[in-house]
Amino acid sequence: MKAMSLSQVHVGRRLHAFYVLTKPRVNALIVFCAVIGMFLAVPDGLPDPLRVLAATVGIACVAGAAAAMNCLIEQQIDARMARTRGRPLPRGELHSFEALVFAGMLGGFGLSVLYEGVNPLTMWLTLATFVGYAVIYTLLLKPRTPQNIVIGGASGAMPPVLGWAAVSGEVSADALLLFLIIFAWTPPHFWSLALYRTADYARAGLPMLPVTHGSAFTRLSVLLYTLILFGVTLLPFATRMSSWLYLVAAVLLGGRFIHYAWRLWRDYSDALARRTFRFSIVYLSLLFAALLADHYLRL
Repeated sequence: MKAMSLSQVHVGRRLHAFYVLTKPRVNALIVFCAVIGMFLAVPDGLPDPLRVLAATVGIACVAGAAAAMNCLIEQQIDARMARTRGRPLPRGELHSFEALVFAGMLGGFGLSVLYEGVNPLTMWLTLATFVGYAVIYTLLLKPRTPQNIVIGGASGAMPPVLGWAAVSGEVSADALLLFLIIFAWTPPHFWSLALYRTADYARAGLPMLPVTHGSAFTRLSVLLYTLILFGVTLLPFATRMSSWLYLVAAVLLGGRFIHYAWRLWRDYSDALARRTFRFSIVYLSLLFAALLADHYLRL
């Protein structure tokens, strides 16, 4: 019984290690934005629940596979950073080959679900997003340019487009507006993190903006991109994609984000940068939730 119990604990730890490889908290935000895209793509009523389920499972699996590939490629970098050294590969809980096979199986399953249960367009867009994150961003951009977050943000901004395509079978101008919001949100979100993790990134040899251009330049960039983001979030109202409910939410949330960014620029502290980073996640979630609420209250 004791040996059996120890074996069960070992299996449980390994399963948890594979789960951690998928970066579940990041994945949850990805899936949330994709699901919002699915519901917004339907002009009247609700999307087909089976299609929503299939698209959610497929997108979540491919996003998890991309995260696992990121962990595999960056395991040596992760080992040098306090924030990431506890991940399964640096700790030796999993081997590289296991992570590769896991990513391949999970991604392959997700793509097959999207192709068979949703539509080929969503499958191809999701595959392109996988390549954009796991290959173009992780391998090419992140170790080479401080603009990695700006350029690589295109793959991170795709989830609502994937959700929209899953339900409607096309990519409309409204879907591209959702893409643009996340694309503009990404730099201030990640640079807030990079500001209080600058020593980590420098130790790992990654050319993040605070490492290459300093704290003052990065803080100003956060403020400027937050102002750009504020303008972008008004576009759904300007194009009549949304009504007053969303506009009020966008202005209030955007004003709060600008307040954080202004304080970062004028009176920096690591604690404030950490709070700004955490607020940016809440900000995006509430903004998309407001867009969804606005959509159904107008029906």
